[in-house]
Amino acid sequence: MEIFRSLEALPSPPAALAVAIGNFDGLHLGHRRIIDRLKSQAAARSLPACVVSFAPHPDKVFGPARLCMIQTLDQRLEGLSALGLDAVVILPFSRAFARRDGDEFVAKTLGEGLNARLVVVGADFRFGRDRGWGISDLRRLAGPNRFAVRIVPDVKRRGRIVRSSRIRDLLVSGRIEPANALLGRPYEIEGDVVAGDRRGRKLGFPTANILTPNEILPRGIFITRLNRDGVAHPSVTSIGIRPTFGRHEVMVETHLLDFSGDLYGAPVRLTFLRKLRDECRFSGPEALRAQIGLDAAAARGYFRRRSEL
Repeated sequence: MEIFRSLEALPSPPAALAVAIGNFDGLHLGHRRIIDRLKSQAAARSLPACVVSFAPHPDKVFGPARLCMIQTLDQRLEGLSALGLDAVVILPFSRAFARRDGDEFVAKTLGEGLNARLVVVGADFRFGRDRGWGISDLRRLAGPNRFAVRIVPDVKRRGRIVRSSRIRDLLVSGRIEPANALLGRPYEIEGDVVAGDRRGRKLGFPTANILTPNEILPRGIFITRLNRDGVAHPSVTSIGIRPTFGRHEVMVETHLLDFSGDLYGAPVRLTFLRKLRDECRFSGPEALRAQIGLDAAAARGYFRRRSEL
């Protein structure tokens, strides 16, 4: 998969493309349906299948509050590559870019810039200044700009549309399993293992402290897998402020089951499988040690049932 970080990075003149447009944060079930439709329609027309996305997310530029992304840009690109696309174009999003009206966006970006011959979008697609243009406008502009339009229906689960905003809310509240169901796969974060205060080791449960660029850190105690160099390790992860010890910064601490070795400095990926409980304050280290033992036992049972231990 080729990655282009601007329209100017494309070959000149650009080859005819089939494109799907969206932010695609999370690459959830709804996004997957759009990309599947893009690939099938592109193949039918013998066109390369290309996703067009934005960085930063428009809501990070205009949103009233800080938007937390489900994935880093690198994770999003890795996920798109795994879906068998031919290319991805990342359009740098700015206030100047956002001032374009919809007609200009279609003519300059989709027409001249991308040479789009097919445009695939979700049913709620909006574009142009103040998101003032919609599906009917895209259809109106398709003819003069020489491309076909395909609208992909929403994906619903339990009667509600699968949206990135809903998944963000679930993750922030620690509801991992419902979020995973909408993502179509387990939620993941990545980062490097850094030195901590070795408090877990003193309790008999050494932990890997993970410094991550991911913006959503679900709070609580979770059954997880830690992947290093392609090897998955069953684990239990705590994300929180460690109230028993009066800490305030949010930390990601993972205890690997039946593992001995040095992970310091290693890049790792953490996959969230199930929430065990909320973080809470204990009367002291011994009470915390006992609960960690119960958490580890619950995780062992989970992995044994799946023949992973």
